Amino acid sequence: MFKNTQYVSDFTQFMQGYLGDNPEVAQGQLEGRALLWDKAPLDLDECSRSAESKVQQKPYPYQAD
Repeated sequence: MFKNTQYVSDFTQFMQGYLGDNPEVAQGQLEGRALLWDKAPLDLDECSRSAESKVQQKPYPYQAD
């Protein structure tokens, strides 16, 4: 079956026009991604020491025995 590779949806046209007129939006998207998703790698030694140092919680912490 043949694909129509020249078709561009209305939404895609709108977004391309909007991002072309407002290039600061793309920079804001990158900053937001860096803030929420791009994290430094975890130190496995520190994670294991943190897990070992946790005090085990009682099944029902409000019981007074």
